[in-house]
Amino acid sequence: MIKNIITLTLNDLAIAVKNKTVFLIIFIPFFVFFSLNLVDRTATDVKKVTIGLIKNEIYAPVIVRAITSADKLITISHVGDEKEGTKWLREKKIDGLLVRSEKEKNGLQLMVLKKESLQTLTIVESFSALQKAVEGKSVNWISDIKPIQEGGIQKQTLPTWILMLVLLVGFIIMPAQVAEEKEKKLLLALLQTPMREVEWLSAKIVSGMILILAAVLFLHVLSQYKPENIVSYGAIITVGSFCFSSYGILLGFLCRNQASARTLGVIFYLPHLLPSALSDFSQKLTAVAPFLPSYQFYEPVKSILLDNGSIATLTTQWLYLGAVGLVTSLFSYLLMKKRWLM
Repeated sequence: MIKNIITLTLNDLAIAVKNKTVFLIIFIPFFVFFSLNLVDRTATDVKKVTIGLIKNEIYAPVIVRAITSADKLITISHVGDEKEGTKWLREKKIDGLLVRSEKEKNGLQLMVLKKESLQTLTIVESFSALQKAVEGKSVNWISDIKPIQEGGIQKQTLPTWILMLVLLVGFIIMPAQVAEEKEKKLLLALLQTPMREVEWLSAKIVSGMILILAAVLFLHVLSQYKPENIVSYGAIITVGSFCFSSYGILLGFLCRNQASARTLGVIFYLPHLLPSALSDFSQKLTAVAPFLPSYQFYEPVKSILLDNGSIATLTTQWLYLGAVGLVTSLFSYLLMKKRWLM
């Protein structure tokens, strides 16, 4: 009995190695560890923050001198006006923007991306320490904090959940479907009929897009959140669904069976999800993530949902997604013509 159990166990492990499933045991912990190491750390050292000052704005000399002298805590970046400073905040070039307060005569208003973020807390603590060192106890220099992105936790996390849904369909469901049709010789049988390769590929892309659109729509119905700019939002979701459906089909063609497709899908799923979703917490990830199509999808979705952005200002992103979709579709078509692993 024990001999049979050992034999079957070794057989299962051998199948896991053959199907490359065992690679996930190594890949997932390694990639999560690598991604977390890229996230900015604030455990031991005080993190240096970058504050934007408007060039033509008149600030209290004592505040300017205090900020300038604290070069180990604060870096100053000069912006042309409030509009440019807001843009820099969204692009994470600066951590906060100081403008004249509308409530108090000598007070300052701090503009930040998110009010509840650790970055905002660091800025406020740094200014409190500076003020205490220069003036002692007095009226706070920062009289008000104005976030650019407002809304509860449900609204703030909605773009991340949408990204997860889209990538789940693109990298997990679609490759497995394509690999199943190859493994069971269904695709090869279809290609023996008058059906052409481009017809099958078009139908598979459309089915993937329908699945993605249905998942996103269902999420919005459950969350009861309606985007203000529906046209722009629908456009970016549509081009994103085309991109990742085509991407997933290509991954399916690279695999011989469903097990390999699921493994390869997870290997592509995590590197596209984590850097994009964690880019808000790390400047290092913000520099790496733009090379991924998932980031080019995530940022427009976040911009439209949280900042009322428009597709007209996101031309680069949807062109990038469309190009990735076309290129992956072309490679899938070429693999079909060669009957790759069929």
